[in-house]
Amino acid sequence: MPYEVDLAVRVEDVLDDLSSEGRQEVMETIAAVLVRPESWPAPGGWEGALAFGPRSWVAFTAYLGGIQVYEVGWAG
Repeated sequence: MPYEVDLAVRVEDVLDDLSSEGRQEVMETIAAVLVRPESWPAPGGWEGALAFGPRSWVAFTAYLGGIQVYEVGWAG
């Protein structure tokens, strides 16, 4: 089943400001979250979750059919 990713506007802004290496790692971290729906919080609630890459992190919440990423970071 294909899942969707919604990015909050501030996430899009952060991605625009990152180097290509940082942007790629953050997107890989988001992709890793997307393919592991068992790691998502319960859909439709206020609960969020964090996922970490080697130098990145993403904060997200779930809804039926996908996730919404509301914060990202990269320590590069």
